[in-house]
Amino acid sequence: MTKATLVLLLVPALAFSWGKTGHRVVGQIAENHLSPKAAKAVRELLGPDSLAEVSNWADEIRSDPSWKRADPWHYVNIPDGETYEAMSKNPAGDVIVALKKFEATLRNPAAPKEERIQALKFMVHMIGDLHQPLHAGKRDDLGGNRVSVHWFRGVEATNLHTVWDDLLIEQEKLSFTEWTRFLDHPTAAELKDWQASGYTAWMEESFKLRDRCYDFKPELPLSYDYVYKSMPIVKQRLLQAGVRLAGTLNQVFK
Repeated sequence: MTKATLVLLLVPALAFSWGKTGHRVVGQIAENHLSPKAAKAVRELLGPDSLAEVSNWADEIRSDPSWKRADPWHYVNIPDGETYEAMSKNPAGDVIVALKKFEATLRNPAAPKEERIQALKFMVHMIGDLHQPLHAGKRDDLGGNRVSVHWFRGVEATNLHTVWDDLLIEQEKLSFTEWTRFLDHPTAAELKDWQASGYTAWMEESFKLRDRCYDFKPELPLSYDYVYKSMPIVKQRLLQAGVRLAGTLNQVFK
């Protein structure tokens, strides 16, 4: 492994993921689809806090230097033309490695309760992360963090990752409860199909969608046409993340 490759592997994503509203949507949709047994187990771990309330904890702790090691757990950057299985992995871990680790902790009744609570909070957040297309992003631009764009005319420059984390969702001017009420209508077939796959498959879906995030003219600001093209992806990925988070917890606590 070259020194340059190692640097790219270790550089964390600079933005957060889905923003606070998006993660709360994922948490609330998941809460709506928990089995009675899973709902009881979640209450025993979180007390009065809902999945929506704890959904941003994994981002909030990033301001604590002792949690700096968790930065790479929010994403995986995959070079163009490579696959996750074949590429050089980040030695500090990634979102797939982290989710498997935290699921194992959550399944272990002998694990200390505080560790299981943290594992649950991480899983709520990271399953959301996994469904944001730029969290299976390109390594050379750090999942769009290095792609400068203007969001509507006259607005200050931002980056593509921030557009997908925050700005597309906030453009709708909806609360997380409104988002949930509008989105949470999966069919029985969708529930069965979406919950049948696992972490790597969900990452591969994001990987396949990520090129659509770059479908714009760099010399022009991102505007209503970009929102129109992108919003169906945002809505589907938020709904899928919530449904799959519920399915994962239902299996864990089965």
